[in-house]
Amino acid sequence: MKIVYMGTPDFAVYGLKALVEAGHDVVAVITQPDKAKGRSKSLVPTPVKKQAIEYNIPVYQPEKVKEESVVNMLKELAPEVIVVAAYGQILPESILNIPPYGCINIHASLLPKYRGAAPIEWSIIDGEDVTGVTTMYMEKGLDTGDMIEKEEIVIKSDDTGATLHDKLAEAGGRLIITTLEAVKSGTATRTKQDDSLSCYAKMLSKDMGDIDFTKDAASIERLIRGLNPWPCAYTTLDGKSLKLFKADVVEKEGNPGEIIEVTKKTFTVACGKDALVIRNLQPEGKKPMDTVAFLNGNKIEVGMKLNS
Repeated sequence: MKIVYMGTPDFAVYGLKALVEAGHDVVAVITQPDKAKGRSKSLVPTPVKKQAIEYNIPVYQPEKVKEESVVNMLKELAPEVIVVAAYGQILPESILNIPPYGCINIHASLLPKYRGAAPIEWSIIDGEDVTGVTTMYMEKGLDTGDMIEKEEIVIKSDDTGATLHDKLAEAGGRLIITTLEAVKSGTATRTKQDDSLSCYAKMLSKDMGDIDFTKDAASIERLIRGLNPWPCAYTTLDGKSLKLFKADVVEKEGNPGEIIEVTKKTFTVACGKDALVIRNLQPEGKKPMDTVAFLNGNKIEVGMKLNS
């Protein structure tokens, strides 16, 4: 099919690769503008732009996709379908109505649950056992269009935001190929979403990672995994920031935030219910490390407190 692809982050790269490798004619890629990063403020291209350049696909980066010039450009390209994955802007009706087969979105949840910006991380934080990817016809609402196909992914007990991201991105690449086959052949089904079953996966923010040790250890452990690698769950020890990347829940009690056990390899922090054995962390100004390395260079004792 003749396709215009719209996407921005790493998640969207998998879909673009799948389309090209399956032999589809991706005539253009639309992605967000390059962003300034680091002290030098040098412009960094989006992951999708980098991939498109490798494929020699023309790239467009409008500040606002609803601009008349963008709409006119898309009309001239005349794609059969527009495929969207984590693009970052809501498409206006003037674009949604251009392709004869519609605009199809690759969304990283089992809709109608987890609409919004961060479905991958919230599925871990909320303690879901299963998540997945949904392809859907796009409409004016936020992730509210008719569903086409789904692929389920089991969330494992050690999955982080990063590992689950990759699993879902790969699933999205597979699913868009079968979805387009069904759309092209006229066999694609349209299933309305039940709005009563939806919840909003709000955008992540750094302050979400501030750990409240009065909460139960299980929910804190999910927060640690869900926010890994960004924005990270964190606390303070002796007035310095301490990011936590891996912890195990154990049935031990103590004052919330207090270190109740120290071994050669780990230390244990009491929570509102149960406790957390800290396995991997990042001290302020240092790189991430196993707790054993941290303990070799820092004197940690029972009774010390991690503060939220």
